[in-house]
Order: sequence, then C-alpha cells, then structure tokens
Amino acid sequence: MITAQRNKYLETTIQTATPAQLLIMLYDGAIRYCRAGIEALRSNNVSDANTNLIKAQDIISELVITLDRSVPVSENLLKLYEYFGHLLVQANIKKSVEPAEEVLQYLLELKETWIQVARSSASTAAATGVQHA
Repeated sequence: MITAQRNKYLETTIQTATPAQLLIMLYDGAIRYCRAGIEALRSNNVSDANTNLIKAQDIISELVITLDRSVPVSENLLKLYEYFGHLLVQANIKKSVEPAEEVLQYLLELKETWIQVARSSASTAAATGVQHA
C-alpha cells in the first residue's frame, strides 16, 4: 500500500511539474545513480556499478532527446551530454571511478545553474505579471 501511495505521489509530482522542475528532477536522478555507481565501484560491486552507471547513462540520453535544438546553447549541451555518456561508458568498462566522478561534478554544476535559471525565470515572470498555467 505504501508503495502504491508513493508511486501515485511521484506520478502526480511529475504530471504537475514545470519543464524546469522536470529538468532538475532528471539531473537529480542522474546525480543519484552516478553517486551510487561510484560507491559500487569503490566497493568492488561490479553488478551494482553496472546497473547504476547504465541508469545514469539512460537519464543522460533522455536529456539529449528532450534538448530543444532551437536554443543556441543546445549544441554545446549536446556535446557535453555526449561526453558524459562516453565517460560513463568508460567508467563502466574500465571499472574506474574517475570518469564517473568527472561526470558527477559537471552534473552538480549544471543542476545548480538550471536551478538559478529557474529562479531567475520565476522572478522575471512574477515581476512582469506573467502567470503559468
């Protein structure tokens, strides 16, 4: 019953989230799985490392798919996301924490940047009287 309630809560959260909130949720997931993959590598738990690094890669792939290519910065983000995917594959193949740690640092920085952008956009919208549906 608790699992069903949690799933319903998560479903509602996702359905009512703004695009910025969804983006930050994706970053949170990638960060979580990247950290778990790093810890599994450090513990020499190859199976868990593989599972978590692949989940992080899947989220990075989702970031690529949902990238708005009409925005000028998207080309640079695409290159970064491709680089992250490459590093996560290398971490998984070589069972090395360094590439995954590099990805983690970038993800943390980008998440903070997107949080600032979302705050700035919300402030601008509030100041100009724009309301979101």
